[in-house]
Amino acid sequence: MLIGDVARRSGVSTRMLRHYDALGLVRPTGRTVGGYREYSAEDVRRIFHVESLRSLGLSLKQVGRALEDPAFTPSDLVSDLVRQTEDRLAREQELLERLRAIDASAPTDWQGVLRIVELMRQLNSTSAAHRQRAVLSRPEDAPVPAELLAGAVLTESDPHVAGALRWALARSGGDGVATLHAGMHSEDVGIRRRAVLAIAEIPEAPGATAVLTDALGDPDPTVRRHAALALGRQGVAAAVPTLISMVVEGANDVDAAEVLGMLSLDPGCTDRIMTALVDELAAPTADSATRIRLTQALVEIAGTTAQEVLGQLAHDEDGAVALVASALFGVLKERSLEGQADEHS
Repeated sequence: MLIGDVARRSGVSTRMLRHYDALGLVRPTGRTVGGYREYSAEDVRRIFHVESLRSLGLSLKQVGRALEDPAFTPSDLVSDLVRQTEDRLAREQELLERLRAIDASAPTDWQGVLRIVELMRQLNSTSAAHRQRAVLSRPEDAPVPAELLAGAVLTESDPHVAGALRWALARSGGDGVATLHAGMHSEDVGIRRRAVLAIAEIPEAPGATAVLTDALGDPDPTVRRHAALALGRQGVAAAVPTLISMVVEGANDVDAAEVLGMLSLDPGCTDRIMTALVDELAAPTADSATRIRLTQALVEIAGTTAQEVLGQLAHDEDGAVALVASALFGVLKERSLEGQADEHS
């Protein structure tokens, strides 16, 4: 079979076939009377072997070794190719993210593009101070894509830089929730924690409430607590069970009690909160410290029921609980009398 026929049937150009011949990869076994290359069926099969190995990413040198060297083990080669391909994909993914960030900024000139590229470079600095300055020193007339800031938030481990990024994200004019939402599905708990903190600071962004509500079911308690505090401040009653648990466990219990107080301003939520607090106070597993925290939380709750419960707890068998309840009962009573005086003045 002449070289032209082989090229048509194999899809390999005549130029490449001559190159294979020159390298010794596929040498035609015969020549015509006129000196033209003549390929046998075995030669054509070898061409297909070469093309198959090239499709895996092997260099022509590696292809030659694979076909000729019996000591050239496929497993080692494939493992190397896997690592090389993963590295290449990571680089291309990074490039894709950069291009998307630039595209999201809708630059009108190359100066805008260069500003975004420079910010990306600065955010990759090994110095936390440099990264923080890069975020805080952006001029007002140089908007930063929310998606870029959101992506940086998810990977930033320094708390000061992360705070600056969340601040910039909140005032960026974009929401970035889609990027942060993707972070909420990460197996890395650190990424999920950073994502929920950032979403909590842009509660008005479309989709933020739904993402935070989903986060109440996160396996990590810290993620659940951040979500509950943010939702409670928005008046979302679904946060109540987690907030009650925070008081019981002593995890940001003061913040949780304050948010429960805000939620109790809604009459439809007051009974739910009071029932949960009273049930926890009566739980046989509740120790003295836990009951004191629950007692302290009662002072934040709107309505007269909390005051009545505090009055009962002032006579509790646990002296420490009774002492705290008595003091808080006095505070609520004095507050009530001041309110009545204001009404009559």
